[in-house]
Parts: sequence; C-alpha cells; structure tokens
Amino acid sequence: MKFFIVILAVVALAYAKDDWVPKTEAELDAISPECLRDFPLSKEQLQKYTSLVYPEEEAIRKYSLCITKKLGFFSEHEGYHVDRVVNQFKIDLDEAEVAAIAERCTDKNVEGSSVHVWAYRIHKCLMTSKMGDRLKALYPE
Repeated sequence: MKFFIVILAVVALAYAKDDWVPKTEAELDAISPECLRDFPLSKEQLQKYTSLVYPEEEAIRKYSLCITKKLGFFSEHEGYHVDRVVNQFKIDLDEAEVAAIAERCTDKNVEGSSVHVWAYRIHKCLMTSKMGDRLKALYPE
C-alpha cells in the first residue's frame, strides 16, 4: 500500500509539473500587489524593478523570488524554467539562442546560496541577456 501511495505522489508531481500554462493578463496584474504585500519595496525600488533594473538589495531579491515563484518560473528544487519564461512572453528568439542563454544563466546552486540569492542571480543574468533586451522592447516603460 505504501508503495502505491508513493507511486501516486510521483505521478501527481509529474502531472503538476507538466500542467503549467502561461498566465492571463489578469493573473499577471494580480501577482505584483500580492508580492508587494509580502515583500514591500520603496517607491524607488519599485520604479527600478518595473524599469527592469535590478539592484543588489535583499528586498528586491525577495520580491523577485516571489514574482518568479507565483509565475511558475522558479522552483526551489529545480531553479528557473526558462522555457516557461519564453512561453509566457512569446519572445521570438530561436530555440538555439534560448538554449544558449539558459545554459549560460541557469545553475544548480552548487555554492549553496539562499533561494532568493540563487533566483536573483539567474533572473538578473536572463534580464541582461538578449531575452531581457527582447522583454524591454516588448514592454517599454
């Protein structure tokens, strides 16, 4: 019986992982206020973040982690799901470019950084890449 429960749990996790779908505009709009409630930013910090500028500050890192987790882009066990980022924003880069960017930016956190530092490190790398440039072009201030 225990074996059956373990198998069910594994199947459920695998199904849940594959069940991700891009967020709607309404879902996207709801995420920031939720994260700001849990991880408040100053007006200046929020302005920088919405301008796609990411200063190395704990508040920014924690807010960013909240956003990426709620979007389904980041898992504390697996790291970033770059394919979901691309799928969400319909960035028109070819797969080889995305794979190269993802390989360069993602890591398995072998240095043992805290989760918010790890997520921030990857997020900042992605946003200073061609992917980030594309997002800035798609969503200007």
